Amino acid sequence: MSAPRLRATPLPGIGVQYDLVTREQRHLSVVAHRDGARTVSVYQADDPDSCAQSLRLTGAEAGALIDALKPAHHSASLLSTTELGLVAERIEVAAASRWNGRVLGDTRMRTETGASVVAVLRRTEAIPSPTPDFRLVGGDTLIVIGTREGVDAAASILGRE
Repeated sequence: MSAPRLRATPLPGIGVQYDLVTREQRHLSVVAHRDGARTVSVYQADDPDSCAQSLRLTGAEAGALIDALKPAHHSASLLSTTELGLVAERIEVAAASRWNGRVLGDTRMRTETGASVVAVLRRTEAIPSPTPDFRLVGGDTLIVIGTREGVDAAASILGRE
């Protein structure tokens, strides 16, 4: 069986549409919006140009779906695991989070969990080694390193779980 072909089509002002035709000749598409959201569409079997179902996902929901589709050790949010028992994971600060607009030190994340925020991804910018007075913004993605338990506790503090 040949490898599936994914066709990418730029959508100016919106993002990129990715189209896939499965081995069963079903047409699927994903629109990757510029704001991080994703729209997943499945087209009718008898008319591949007619959409049967469409679902809009937030960036975090799309990440969770990716995690479900891939084995855990290939998780999009899990960056690395070492023999020392440390993991690095991406944790998003939601726009509605109580931490939106507050400083990182207010979370007491390192004190409470032992996990460290080693970088913050904000839009197209990476901010390495944020200090405790770094102000969080909804949509920020924190790169957190620690034990599995510490990173899970950090995610709970940030309201992901």
